[in-house]
Amino acid sequence: MPPQRSPDASRFATGVLNVDKSAGETSFSVVNRLRRLTGAHRVGHAGTLDPLATGVLPVLFESATRLAEFALKLPKTYVADIHLGFVTATDDAEAEPE
Repeated sequence: MPPQRSPDASRFATGVLNVDKSAGETSFSVVNRLRRLTGAHRVGHAGTLDPLATGVLPVLFESATRLAEFALKLPKTYVADIHLGFVTATDDAEAEPE
């Protein structure tokens, strides 16, 4: 397989990408992967999601990173599933029920 060319950062546009973050991934790892894939110089996110959480992670590119402070003030909605009646060794969803 021929080596892959690195992306041409000069062709990358400023903007926002809403990423559907999966459980087990950190916000930092999502940003790092997108930085490598796009070759963008400035990449950041508008709010951290817990590694166990899933949901929309707004990722900002280039000069759009200046919008982070405004995006953090926007209203948010949280949805949770709660399972009662069991315990785990770690008191969270990472361990199996005992």
